[in-house]
Amino acid sequence: MTPPRSPAQQAREAVEAAWRVEWPRLVAGLTRVAGDIATAEELAQDALVAALEQWPRDGIPPNPGGWLMLTAKHRAVDRFRRDAAFARKLTLLGHQLLIDERSTPATDPATLAVAAATPAIDDDLLRMIFTACHPALTPPARAALTLRMVGGLTTTEIARAYLVPESTVAQRIVRAKRTIAEKRVPYEVPAGPELAARLDSVLEVIYLIFNEGYAATSGDRWVRDELCEDALRLARILAELLPAEPEAHGLAALLELQASRTVARTDAGGGPVLLDDQDRSRWNGLLIRRGFAALARAHTLNQQLGRAPGKYDLQAAIAAVHAMAPAPADTDWRRIAGLYAMLAERFPSPIVELNRAVAVSMVHGPAAGLELADRVATPLDGYHLLHAVRGDFLSSLGRGAEARAEFLRAAELTANDHERKLLLGRADDQS
Repeated sequence: MTPPRSPAQQAREAVEAAWRVEWPRLVAGLTRVAGDIATAEELAQDALVAALEQWPRDGIPPNPGGWLMLTAKHRAVDRFRRDAAFARKLTLLGHQLLIDERSTPATDPATLAVAAATPAIDDDLLRMIFTACHPALTPPARAALTLRMVGGLTTTEIARAYLVPESTVAQRIVRAKRTIAEKRVPYEVPAGPELAARLDSVLEVIYLIFNEGYAATSGDRWVRDELCEDALRLARILAELLPAEPEAHGLAALLELQASRTVARTDAGGGPVLLDDQDRSRWNGLLIRRGFAALARAHTLNQQLGRAPGKYDLQAAIAAVHAMAPAPADTDWRRIAGLYAMLAERFPSPIVELNRAVAVSMVHGPAAGLELADRVATPLDGYHLLHAVRGDFLSSLGRGAEARAEFLRAAELTANDHERKLLLGRADDQS
């Protein structure tokens, strides 16, 4: 029998959980106050240290995120007081702290310590995205910095998402922060041509943040709901900011449709439930309807502008086909294979080809799928899903020993605990 956790242990676990969830919002909000990412990160770290000291002694606050934000702002006041150059910011921050504290009933110290983030915090993540996607940075640096600062992803997780070494990601992030500081990049959502110039990068990082939430690359959770929710909210805001931009609506459509399945993607123990095994009655009908509406808007705008479908509305169209099927057997795989062919032609990548291989196998059989997957075996050799897909094809072809080897290789490459367990189970099924 597992011994009960001590209050100190519970408090430490609460600090760690709050830090994982709240870190992006905390740093984004503090960057608006401090005007500098590095200073914001230092203030957030100070708040974390304070939590590690106080929560085991005073108890876990009802609103951990609000506690961290208020504590960090108090640390900012202390720091600004020591620097005359921050006199104006001190006045503004002091005014905001007064508002925060007055909005919280001062019945006792624990209650007073609970302060919600400032009213503008909902926009701070979007400001951070546009700051991190400034044209002064290279595209890889923009993506790495935004995934770190907005998505809260570790350098390891980002490296897996891009199939590059972890050291490369770390260097990109350090250089990006230095460039932003040296060029005094403003912390704001730009307007007009400046906004359009950053759009592709912004769309990409919102998409990648959602993907990390939808199927976590590492850790003991298969789905990270907070990342999915942040990405979906940001996609909706972006579509409102750019009502005439088809790809903004295409991305919103894709994320609405994918998010509609989130609840059905895990079992009672948090393990993965694959698409064919999901209880489709649990899919969120409201999100599906929102996704269809956003996809229709993207389609109409493309027609009006004389544009071909973009990569996000093509992927949204694929998700829509799944959403329209009441049961797995009703899925129009021929339509999906055709959409993937369009996607591969317009936006070629090894991962698109791997996804197309799955669709082709559903139409023409596992041998056809395996042939396509083998074409991208070299560039994707370190990508665990390549081996998982090949394992599925080989298993269907009755080549159990080869399938087992592929599943074991996939399990070795993944850093997600639930996914590894699933893949090892698939390997055992081949014996």
